[in-house]
Amino acid sequence: MPQSSPTGGASSNGKVPKTERGRRTLRALLNAAALEFGEKGFHDAAISQITARAGVAAGSFYVYFDSKEAIFTALVKDMSMQVRDYVAPRIADAPDQLAAEKAGQAAYLDFVREHREIYRIIDESEFVDPASYREHYTNSANRIAARLQAAMERGEIAPGNAEVRAWALMGINVFLGLRFGVWSDDDTSDVLADAGRFIAEGLAPRSKP
Repeated sequence: MPQSSPTGGASSNGKVPKTERGRRTLRALLNAAALEFGEKGFHDAAISQITARAGVAAGSFYVYFDSKEAIFTALVKDMSMQVRDYVAPRIADAPDQLAAEKAGQAAYLDFVREHREIYRIIDESEFVDPASYREHYTNSANRIAARLQAAMERGEIAPGNAEVRAWALMGINVFLGLRFGVWSDDDTSDVLADAGRFIAEGLAPRSKP
């Protein structure tokens, strides 16, 4: 998992690490939790195995988290931020919004292939922590809608409902990620080219009669 520093929201009890060592420990716990939950699922995962994977003392877990449920909730938020931080630079480098959406789709597929466990973790969160599940998708859709709305105002894409389009684009990306990121190691060049045309033809500005 990426080694970005966790935010204050990562800890269930507000004990945000103040030292570099503490930040490394928290990061190690979250990385280990991703592996443990991703391999075994929430119910079969164990705190003792998370700390063993992280290479930290069992007591260190409770410095940051009150329970298995607490680290799972933190992990869902952490993985959401990791997707955001992985995709954002590639979108920012794109010359226009159509290119940005294509770049974002490619980046998401790349992320999924590196972190296939995200699907099991996010899917289980619907039942373990429904609020985090909803927040994950709502925050993602809000980010997409904001950039689509800005692109409409710049005239880069056709007018339309930014929220509806955001959820539609997110749905495309999620299921392409499942089919071609989690279930397959096949080359995605043709997949991205075809999906890119789908995006372009759906969002491109309409020519005036």
